[in-house]
Amino acid sequence: MSEAIAFDTHRFVKRLTESGFTERQAETLAEEHVALLNANLATKADIAAIHADIVRVEAGVETLRQATRADIAKVEAKIESVKVDLLKWMFGALIAQGGLIVALVKLL
Repeated sequence: MSEAIAFDTHRFVKRLTESGFTERQAETLAEEHVALLNANLATKADIAAIHADIVRVEAGVETLRQATRADIAKVEAKIESVKVDLLKWMFGALIAQGGLIVALVKLL
């Protein structure tokens, strides 16, 4: 992993030793600061990789959205087809029922 930020360890160590730290303590603290910064800060490359992942996921979501819309359109078309068939059967049954009633009335 590349260094996340420019951290002047020499200046850091120099200031700590001037403040009373031993050189070994100051160097250890500087190393830990660099490790901490590098482990917890995102680089431009990290952000670019995440952005690329987001773009890829968004493209996948859009593909799913379009597929879902197409599926919904198919279901709606099927529902319309079933409605038409149901209306045909209902009107046919009404006509048949009307004819049966007329026939029964004529018999009486």
